[in-house]
Amino acid sequence: MKRAVELARNAWGMTHPNPLVGAVIVEDDEIVAEGFHAQDGGPHAERVALAKLGRRPKPKAVLYVTLEPCSTHGRTGACCEAIKEAGIARVVVGATDPFVAHAGRGFGVLSEAGVEVVSGVLERECADLNLIFNHWIARRTPLIAAKSAVTLDGKIATRTGESKWITGELARADVMKWRRLFPAIAVGAGTVMKDNPKLTVRVEGVEEWCPWRFVFDGLLRSVSDRVMPQVYTDGFRERTIVVTTEHAGLGYVRKLRDQGVQVWALPSATQRVPIAEFRKKCVEEKITGVYLEGGAQLVSEFLQEREVDYYFMYRAPLLLGDERAKAGFSGLRTEKLEQAVRLADVRHEVFGDDQLMRGRVVYPQRMQVDEGGAAQ
Repeated sequence: MKRAVELARNAWGMTHPNPLVGAVIVEDDEIVAEGFHAQDGGPHAERVALAKLGRRPKPKAVLYVTLEPCSTHGRTGACCEAIKEAGIARVVVGATDPFVAHAGRGFGVLSEAGVEVVSGVLERECADLNLIFNHWIARRTPLIAAKSAVTLDGKIATRTGESKWITGELARADVMKWRRLFPAIAVGAGTVMKDNPKLTVRVEGVEEWCPWRFVFDGLLRSVSDRVMPQVYTDGFRERTIVVTTEHAGLGYVRKLRDQGVQVWALPSATQRVPIAEFRKKCVEEKITGVYLEGGAQLVSEFLQEREVDYYFMYRAPLLLGDERAKAGFSGLRTEKLEQAVRLADVRHEVFGDDQLMRGRVVYPQRMQVDEGGAAQ
């Protein structure tokens, strides 16, 4: 199963809206064929492994697969049927498919055909492969995940604004990995104006890749007659979407569109981008996941609106001890610990001297927002 997980990761970020799935066929305690789901519309991992075997499996052959085999007919046919036809004797599964039409049904289909089924092997690791898929299937809404890099005292920059780099190279490389998984990345206008980031995935030895790049800018203040940010002018500019409001100047909207940049002008009673409407628009466009990289104001607004589903918190062994240093979060009025936002299903990783804590965001029943800090 560990090998199947490794195989699934070969298609990291390339299967949306489908899941990452790996499969291996074992005969006489040896792996004789492998497969993984490479892209949306392509053959499923089980079928790839069976095709690579190129013959009928031996009588006691075992199939290990990270996700429950599908039991309904889609573009590639039901994998349960292929398993039965091949004569696989035993199927070992990692995670159960969250899709209602499949969930657990594949186990029954295989068992009724005389196939021995074992489920829940490395279940946590297998489910973790598909954070985005699982959320999309279960809730029919994109997984919005926020990311922050902070000091030990929760600061993201010094009082002068210096923030490069709080974390080390290994932690920043991990950020690039998650950028590659998510179909979209999002930042605020302030981040674009201050840092002029590329918002692409850059890994040595691999061609630069660009997700959908969202820039939240309610009044299009990042658009000017001077030098425009590179996300509006570079070779990936058609992958940039500026999320604004109807209060923004039409001249700026035309200027962006003339550049090849897309603009989502969402209806809003104020100059702030309505975050709930943004989520709805992502559903319409079938964007299954958004990696929210900030800055602090944008992340705080998403938290205030309870619109962050998952959090990646990188922590560096730095202590600023300065009350005027820039905090990573603001706008909440947490008077009791029971009112705090918490993480569930928490995972911990270490990258050099830095730590990553990530998990699903759980909001309290009552969450107070400071006056003047409330998002729309």
